[in-house]
Amino acid sequence: MDCLFCKIARKEIQAKIVYEDTLVVAFEDVNPQAPVHILIIPHKHIATSLELTADDAALTGHMIAVANKIAQDKAIAQSGFRMVMNCNRDAGQSVFHIHLHLLGGRPMSWPPG
Repeated sequence: MDCLFCKIARKEIQAKIVYEDTLVVAFEDVNPQAPVHILIIPHKHIATSLELTADDAALTGHMIAVANKIAQDKAIAQSGFRMVMNCNRDAGQSVFHIHLHLLGGRPMSWPPG
């Protein structure tokens, strides 16, 4: 598979990994939009959130739990952080492997984008 994030998960491409377990890998975004900008990806290739099934509920819940843990570790949990998952091009998805953005370390505005 020629997926950028699959290659990162398989360690074929280097990334600044901040967390990894059997289900997910979390690493620093190469184009950070906040002082803390981490991507949490599953090892399993799923192109968009539209491909998620009921069988993936535990995986997506785990992605959120990992984001919460990293927010604690990066000391942004108490001040606040944002989690974002984009779906398809018009929403800003550029790598077609689901990923949860964890952003924090600065005040966030609304609406985003």
